[in-house]
Amino acid sequence: MTAQSNPTPNYNTQIPEKIMTPDTVETRIGTLEFFDGIPTKETAALVYDNLDFLRGIETFLNGIPAASLEALRRGQAELGATECYQAIVFDNLMDSNPLYLTGNTDTVYCVFYLDLKKDGPTVVEIPAGAGPGTVDDAFFRFVIDMGAPGPDRGKGGKYLLLPPDHEGDVPEGYFVAKSPSWVNGVFLRGFLEDGKPDAASKMWRENLKVYPLSKIDNPPAMEFINGSESTINTVHANNFEFYEELHSVIDREPIEFLDPELRGLFAAIGIQKGKPFAPDARMKKILTDAVAVGNATARSIFWYERDQSEFLYEGSYWKRGFVGGNYQFLRDEGMGGRHQDARVHTFYMATVNTPAMAMKLIGKGSQYAWGYLDSNGSTLDGSKTYKLNLPKDPPALRFMSIVVYDPQTRSELQTGQPYPSKNNSRDKMVTNDDGSVDLYFGPTAPSGMEDNWIETVPGKGWFCLLRLYSPTEPWFDQTWRPGEIELVD
Repeated sequence: MTAQSNPTPNYNTQIPEKIMTPDTVETRIGTLEFFDGIPTKETAALVYDNLDFLRGIETFLNGIPAASLEALRRGQAELGATECYQAIVFDNLMDSNPLYLTGNTDTVYCVFYLDLKKDGPTVVEIPAGAGPGTVDDAFFRFVIDMGAPGPDRGKGGKYLLLPPDHEGDVPEGYFVAKSPSWVNGVFLRGFLEDGKPDAASKMWRENLKVYPLSKIDNPPAMEFINGSESTINTVHANNFEFYEELHSVIDREPIEFLDPELRGLFAAIGIQKGKPFAPDARMKKILTDAVAVGNATARSIFWYERDQSEFLYEGSYWKRGFVGGNYQFLRDEGMGGRHQDARVHTFYMATVNTPAMAMKLIGKGSQYAWGYLDSNGSTLDGSKTYKLNLPKDPPALRFMSIVVYDPQTRSELQTGQPYPSKNNSRDKMVTNDDGSVDLYFGPTAPSGMEDNWIETVPGKGWFCLLRLYSPTEPWFDQTWRPGEIELVD
């Protein structure tokens, strides 16, 4: 029987059913109604609301890197660091007062921001002996490493950061990098000596130099601000204000800063360079819902991992620190395109982006593992007591540490302990007969284990990061591995 002999009603031939639109379609957003494939006004309004909602979610998830670095910049500006030569140094380490995404209590941070539009090419003189340092652009993309994993290899040197519009000659004698953005964050770390931050703090304050190349003959004097015990917030918003934070970045940075696809997504909800972000009441209501769902999505991506290959060991709930294992967030070496969930995971929970975190660098760089579930796969409860066994001979030349964080702020957990952590090279702890160490987490310390205890808060959850600085081969070949976080009571 031919198509002409059995035509679809109102057609001369038989039309494949798969290309037709029924008059009524039931969906997750409600009933969609059509007249001969033409949406009713009510259906069109419904699907446009849904489209704006979806784009609002995707803008949140894709815009996190930009909003996060901007929140860091704004937070430090509150302390007075607004020029390239004004640096925040955590002289007494980072305690739990300032809100920083999963900051550590183990290295002396020195952080400052470059404005290459205002200052032009900018010089950063790194002292010898600096730990891992990184420059990231305004979308938290890697620009260049400094210190041990950088081209100076820990010997110190002069770096020259060029703005995106730079053309012409580049002077000799510098490690040179050109950034896609005007604003760049510089994140440096100094190591403890004898468990103390004094030497690293002195190194930054006496030897770090940052100045515009145009002022090389008369550079401004460095200004250092102690960030320890400050109460600044450097975490991006999880409500409607997020879109305003993102708009400020898009409006400031050069148009080429992002590709047309991402710019188009942001512009679809009104975030576009050169235009005010002024959604009407309808759109603001939709975006308020969208950011709430986006926030829930980001949190679910972290706490409910769908890719079992991201767990470090078979039968374990330790998750690799740099999910996806690629600093450009490319899946399967690019064959799978951008690993969007990995990028969300990284920048919702943490800061700084460098290949050194994803590469196998024996004796250099750093490695991380997320601990956020107990041995039964349950989330961690601050009212309960847990134990974690760490075998002897930690595979780290510098140190191994555990830092505990707050699920709400993703910053250090605020308790009676200003530094919610333990560090094998700094802290004296009770050692087992086999050389291993048992750490305890709970609202009160087990008797006799006060030195091995990290306080948690009843009524709150928690999670932790295992850090290894200058990791050694047993970490990578997994002949050394941490125990699971076990519920004691």
